[in-house]
Amino acid sequence: MEVTAKLRYAQVGAQKARLVADLVRGKNVNVAIKNLTFMKKKSAFMIKKLIESAVANAEQKNVIDVDNLFVKMITVDQGPSQKRLRYRAQGRGFAIKKKTSHINVTLDER
Repeated sequence: MEVTAKLRYAQVGAQKARLVADLVRGKNVNVAIKNLTFMKKKSAFMIKKLIESAVANAEQKNVIDVDNLFVKMITVDQGPSQKRLRYRAQGRGFAIKKKTSHINVTLDER
């Protein structure tokens, strides 16, 4: 039985988060959390907390053995960009797009 967790509007670009998501896809949950703990990326912390949340969801349901969980599927989709304006010389404006992403994690039992 699958267990899911979602993080929406994460303040990180989707392309940067996909680099971290590719490293943990298909791995055991304990190995994935251990790898993410020592990674120096902003999205690694977010994905680690998301996997821990999915494990907590599995414990709450009491249908799955938590020790045998692995990351079945992890997707990072692009969310809406926050548009900001940075003022530049001679009265001009420079657009800044703060990108967001939606991260979905699905865990399953081996």
